[in-house]
Amino acid sequence: MLSPQDQLTELVRTLETQHHVFATDPLLITEKLQGEDGKPMQKLQRRASRIDSNGAMAQVLGKIEGRIKGIMVVMSVVWCLSGFLGLFTLLQTNVVNFFYVLVCLLGFHTIMLVGWLLLTLVNRGKPSSNWFASFVSPSYLIRGKDDVTKAAVDLYERQLQHSGMRWYLGKFSHQLWLATLTGMLLAIIFLLVVRQYSFSWESTLLSDQALITLTQILGWLPSMVGFDVPDNASIVQSRLVTEAMSLSVARQWAGLLVGSLLLYGIVPRAIAWMFCALMFRRKKMRLDIKQPYYQKILNFWQRHVVDADDFKQAPAPIAPKATVSAGKKLVALLEYPSAQDNWWQSGVGDDLHDNSDIENFGIIDDREDMARLKTYLDHNPVQVLLGIHSKALPDRGTLRKLDQIASHAKDGLIVQLLNEASLSEDEADQEGAEVELASSDHKNVRDQQWQTALSARKIGLVNSHG
Repeated sequence: MLSPQDQLTELVRTLETQHHVFATDPLLITEKLQGEDGKPMQKLQRRASRIDSNGAMAQVLGKIEGRIKGIMVVMSVVWCLSGFLGLFTLLQTNVVNFFYVLVCLLGFHTIMLVGWLLLTLVNRGKPSSNWFASFVSPSYLIRGKDDVTKAAVDLYERQLQHSGMRWYLGKFSHQLWLATLTGMLLAIIFLLVVRQYSFSWESTLLSDQALITLTQILGWLPSMVGFDVPDNASIVQSRLVTEAMSLSVARQWAGLLVGSLLLYGIVPRAIAWMFCALMFRRKKMRLDIKQPYYQKILNFWQRHVVDADDFKQAPAPIAPKATVSAGKKLVALLEYPSAQDNWWQSGVGDDLHDNSDIENFGIIDDREDMARLKTYLDHNPVQVLLGIHSKALPDRGTLRKLDQIASHAKDGLIVQLLNEASLSEDEADQEGAEVELASSDHKNVRDQQWQTALSARKIGLVNSHG
């Protein structure tokens, strides 16, 4: 799968091609990142994080990821319990047939491990069927009809179909087997601690010597790492045992049983798990920045002036000068409050002779405010003077409010930019000249953004005197 940063980047691409309205305008973020340093992939990831300023998209992706991992954890716990209970049920008699128990422990496991190895060699480089994708389909894990949820589900579906997922599925399969074997190991240790067993062996088809030789071969590797294993005398003595055997011989058989489960079961499966993990890391899905969407952004960031003498910068758009009508006025603030009570007097105070002709509508922020304002404008022919704080960002949501107000204002809409300092004079003195310079640069950039937006909409701008 993609990394969390790449997932967010790809989700932004999907939503932007669907004309989704983000928390922050992608165009403004893209323009700001043009002057920042960083590798292309880092800047694309940074861009996606800033566009998702409220964290809504990252939250949906994290929810899907968490539920997929939760299913895997629950399945591992269930497999571990099944292994524990299965072996606990098997070892309910005090005298157990050693080879019967060993085959129950490792027989099917060994067949499946060898089968996986053969299939891996045969299907090397070929795509395999993805049963896991249909089992944990994100559409089953999260419900939602909004654009973000739908796009996130589609993104995970595409990731689950990637060719590198075969190693992810292999790792998960080995994880379940490890959980089962671990449950068996815990059951064996628990039962050997609280009960005394006698171990025997017998066979109808195989000769006694064949079973003795098999026991010696089986015990070679456990004995190399320090496990007690039966010697020749103990092997002969354990044939067809029906009663309690000596504790020393029983401990040798118990050591061989635990050692076989570890060295012939858990260790090979753990090696297979690590191999799949390494292969999945090598074949991991990566973001394709060669797509036209990403290339367009990267080309914009790499754009520079070749010859400064021949380069002529296009003039920045300027909003038309506001014309104050003689009729009644409605004043309102967009999203942010103002430090001044009669803030409009700094802009159109000379054109107003009687404050009684002014309807102060307060702050326009949420949907209820917009609905109340539009209802008023539909029934009252007034010119709207909209005060916009220097903190306000001309993103899509804010500009949509501006367009709605302009369409309902029968006598027109004019805008006054409230250039109120975010720092007090005492705070500015403490921060120093560098903060003042940075604040001034930020103000100029934001003012030009509003000039461009108002120019495109032919909305008049009031020249503030304050």
